[in-house]
Amino acid sequence: MHSPQQGHPADAAPEHPGRLLRDCVLPGLGLSVSQAARELGIARSTLHRLLAGEQAVTPEMAARLARLSGVPARHWLARQQAHDLWHTERALAAVLGRIPTHALPRALQQEFRDVAHD
Repeated sequence: MHSPQQGHPADAAPEHPGRLLRDCVLPGLGLSVSQAARELGIARSTLHRLLAGEQAVTPEMAARLARLSGVPARHWLARQQAHDLWHTERALAAVLGRIPTHALPRALQQEFRDVAHD
């Protein structure tokens, strides 16, 4: 496993956020799966699916995880989004290759850059 600081090789899939939760956060907090599920207010089976990478971190789950761990909800969602987007782009590679790319006017390009950095 890569630590959060190490990052990933460019061609490697970003880790599912459940793996970070399983390997770093819960042990760092000294919480068992049962205790974490109880404190999160979710079924243990739901948490097991998340830890196994079989369930996505939703905004609701991100808010719960943020409260439990102190790791901001945006961080959990960003990790999930990176994971999902990596897999989606590869699954759709042939289709995406057939879609033309059009250039937006500079003013709109700047608008989207500003939004991405908020």
